[in-house]
Amino acid sequence: MIAIEIRQPGDPEVLVPVERPTPAPGAGEVLIKVAAAGVNRPDVMQRRGKYPPPPGASDIPGLEIAGTIAAIGAGATRFTIGDSVCALVSGGGYAEDCVAPEPQVLPVPRGFDMITAAAIPETFFTVWTNAFDRGRLKAGESILIHGGSSGIGTAAIQLAHAHGARVFATAGSAAKCAACERLGAERCINYREEDFVAAVLALTAGRGVDEIVDMIGGDYVARNLEALAVEGRLVQIATQAGAKTEVNLMQIMQKRLTVTGSTLRARPVLEKGVIAAQVYQHVWPLFESGAVKPIIHATFPLGDAAAAHRLMESSAHIGKIVLVA
Repeated sequence: MIAIEIRQPGDPEVLVPVERPTPAPGAGEVLIKVAAAGVNRPDVMQRRGKYPPPPGASDIPGLEIAGTIAAIGAGATRFTIGDSVCALVSGGGYAEDCVAPEPQVLPVPRGFDMITAAAIPETFFTVWTNAFDRGRLKAGESILIHGGSSGIGTAAIQLAHAHGARVFATAGSAAKCAACERLGAERCINYREEDFVAAVLALTAGRGVDEIVDMIGGDYVARNLEALAVEGRLVQIATQAGAKTEVNLMQIMQKRLTVTGSTLRARPVLEKGVIAAQVYQHVWPLFESGAVKPIIHATFPLGDAAAAHRLMESSAHIGKIVLVA
């Protein structure tokens, strides 16, 4: 099979097509003939040498795929050869074939093509487990989503809006803010022009929001605490501006705030399977009704993974970038 290898840590040019043996599914696994693979920030971090795959995972980047079942390992019983599926994987997605643990595999939603389905697993699993499971978002509450025009952000805005929350977002241009508002954000704050804390407090009559989903970290953390309401929850899902910061613990104590977060890649199959089941129960109906969908910004041939990474790093995209095998 053709796969995309990281020749050495570095710029996008280190992503090179190579021939690799087609993997065989082990017990409880399936082999998927990959039609499309989503591109995500962790792939970029892995390429730079800053996010190595967990033990036992493929060194090939790629965390979400869609395609057809090509082979079935012992004990895997939910699918048959030829079924159209999408899957969350710990690596190996940038390839023509990829093995996935069966609990992390779901059928392609009715009406979705493979490109759209490939943009689901890493993105919507991440949003669900963080905003709704850890963050406990409920109908009638308010949420601020940073990075609203990203793949994660566009998914989170739609899911929060569909679940009856009052949604705010941040983004870095008028065009990106307009896109967020079309997807369901009541107001998207251009962080280059406005202080999001002041804007959120003004929009909520000084109360603040019930939840913030943040992928920025760094100096955003202290500002997030200011923007949260009493009993609010800050859910950290990435640290693009840095993993270390200084916070006022008295603010957390006085407002009875919860600060939490998670990563997904290194979690065991059992936990990822639970998330997959929750997403299938709660999000698949929204996909199939047309209420929610992944936003696809651009596609690239598998062999042009370097170009896809250059676009990702430019932050010019709105929504998802997908490789087509």
